[in-house]
Amino acid sequence: MVLKSETNMQIHLIFVILVVVSGVLFCISTTEWMLCLLAFGLVTGAEMLNTAIETIVDLVSPEYHELAGKAKDIAAGAVLISAVFAAVVGLIIFVPRGVQLGRSIWSYLFN
Repeated sequence: MVLKSETNMQIHLIFVILVVVSGVLFCISTTEWMLCLLAFGLVTGAEMLNTAIETIVDLVSPEYHELAGKAKDIAAGAVLISAVFAAVVGLIIFVPRGVQLGRSIWSYLFN
């Protein structure tokens, strides 16, 4: 249900698919797969909790209330923080491989 109703969850799923494909192509290690899986779970879980909090807040406070807005903002912030750290994990794992691939292609084409 969250995947159908939440655009951000669909975006997270696209990134999961991209990371899995990249992980297979770059033959990342078991430890790196575990870190990717941990990041997937953290971001997905945070997004689901954010959706649950927003739904409950909308139920109990249909009109705007400052505290309701604060609760929603904090929950969204938790998703943002988890997504940023997941992105950092991905960069640490994949940037060196991408640079190495780029150097190999460059060397092949110009040497």
